[in-house]
Amino acid sequence: MITKPVISYFQALRSLVPDAKLYVEDNDWDRVNWSDEREQPSKAEVDAEVVRLQANSDSQAYARNRAEAYPSLTEQADMAYWDRQNGTTTLDDAISAVKLQYPKPS
Repeated sequence: MITKPVISYFQALRSLVPDAKLYVEDNDWDRVNWSDEREQPSKAEVDAEVVRLQANSDSQAYARNRAEAYPSLTEQADMAYWDRQNGTTTLDDAISAVKLQYPKPS
């Protein structure tokens, strides 16, 4: 299972100010080097963006886990070929098992 991503200050700042010129050392707010001509967002704005981005990432965890668990495309092609030859449902069964293991959130 893929571990939960942690959103950094850098990611949040770049989300709020796309293509901003900045450097963040050790994900430490006190070590943000803002060299962009645009105004730097406040810590409260950035913290709120971290929460928003993390929630968005968390809501997509099932998709990342599914992508890792699905058979490779080569394996899927092989299963599809043999399913057609033998009248079986191996590929559909494998995909259904992954979807059951990592359901889409409601």
